[in-house]
Amino acid sequence: LVLQAAFNLLIPDHAADAFSPPRPVGAGGWDSLLERLLGGLGRWDAEHFLFIAERGYLLEHNCAFLPLFPLSLRALCGLLPCPVPLQPRALLLLSAALLNALLSALAAAALLRLGRAVLRRPRLAFLAALLFSVSPAGVFMAAAYSESMFAALAFSAMWRLEQGHGWLGAMLFSLASGTRANGMLNAGFCLYPRARSLALQLQAGPGPRRQLRVLWKRVFSLAFSAALMCAGIFLPFALFQYYAYVRFCGPGAALARDIPEALLQLARDKGYRVVGVGQDKPPWCSQRFPLVYSYIQDTYWNVGFLRYFELRQIPNFLLALPVTLLGSWAAWTYVSTNPRHCLTLGLERRRSEERGKARDGFCGPAAFVYVVHATALLVFGFFCMHVQVLTRFLGCSSPILYWFAAHLLQEHEPLLRSTGTDHPTSGKPLLGKSPSSCGKGTSDNPVVRLLLNWRLLTPLSKSILGFFLGYWLLGLILHCNFLPWT
Repeated sequence: LVLQAAFNLLIPDHAADAFSPPRPVGAGGWDSLLERLLGGLGRWDAEHFLFIAERGYLLEHNCAFLPLFPLSLRALCGLLPCPVPLQPRALLLLSAALLNALLSALAAAALLRLGRAVLRRPRLAFLAALLFSVSPAGVFMAAAYSESMFAALAFSAMWRLEQGHGWLGAMLFSLASGTRANGMLNAGFCLYPRARSLALQLQAGPGPRRQLRVLWKRVFSLAFSAALMCAGIFLPFALFQYYAYVRFCGPGAALARDIPEALLQLARDKGYRVVGVGQDKPPWCSQRFPLVYSYIQDTYWNVGFLRYFELRQIPNFLLALPVTLLGSWAAWTYVSTNPRHCLTLGLERRRSEERGKARDGFCGPAAFVYVVHATALLVFGFFCMHVQVLTRFLGCSSPILYWFAAHLLQEHEPLLRSTGTDHPTSGKPLLGKSPSSCGKGTSDNPVVRLLLNWRLLTPLSKSILGFFLGYWLLGLILHCNFLPWT
């Protein structure tokens, strides 16, 4: 927060061709102060979230942003004590800073618990949670974006599923799908354990459970619970599509009132569709399945398969290259380590599991569904989305980015394996680790220790930490001044 305020003051804002609603004139001194201190949190898509929280879904293309985060901002505004008069935007910026500070901390805590449950290596899970705290998508975790809320809900849901709390996990996934549309893909986390449970039962030896009636009863029970969970996860997105249809396509939709003339003029200049202003119905209203979300992505932002593959987009592909390489490397490492497990989709009972000695760590069988999920997001984002959003897309949706980076550091960095105060290979004294902390597991901060001993690190460790911290800092500099970091 301090750095974004400093960069926002020192660097002039770029005149970007982005959504920028008109601001009311006559802002007071407190409003100007908050704009100077927190204005960097309201750039690019944050303008949409702040506008929705203040005025609702007045513009058609605002419907690409799902409602849970802006509704939470509006609710928090109503709860915050305000001893000085503030305009809505200033109060919303303050609410966004406070809310996302809390949510990003909750997301890190949920990722720590999830890592302990899946990886079964506390030090690895702790290192991954620390890496999340300096995520390359860090600026989006602080800005008025929905990334922190989505990460907190998704990681918490995954952790609850690992604990066996299926319905609580599904409820959290449902809230996540009301935050971001890709939350619907999380239904796979509810489906896979049930499919695997059924497959393992079919492989069980002869006995009463193999009887046809019992088997069909169990199949029906698993299918019914999976269908209910998936319906609950899809429901928020479906309800919002219905809300948009009624608002923009319904014959009885009331005309919008109290819309400032400056906003109407902006809509005329930019070609935005305003609710209830006497225009023809949007073309998506006549589709067999009227989905405003896919229409906006297609019409306003030209999102689609291979549409971004143009020569002028090479700089954006270069920005996405580190996370693409890291995600691809994670998938290849897992598949090459567990080829049979991947070919059978993890549905085959393994001898190690029967003996209760399944492998732990990143390459363990428990991480399979997370690797599949991350790979699916990576492939879809690379070929079908604006590729520059891939870093934040993966950074808030999947733990694999942090688990694999932590796995590489643990496996290939001798400094993390040292138990004394000297480097295990060079014998040089280490900074950031006192003799009193030796042997106490996670009593010291491994990321800080690595940074303090930067010259002793391996090239791989420098590359990983350089990517995380470099993008963390570069994102603050560029995003907060409307430069191309979206």
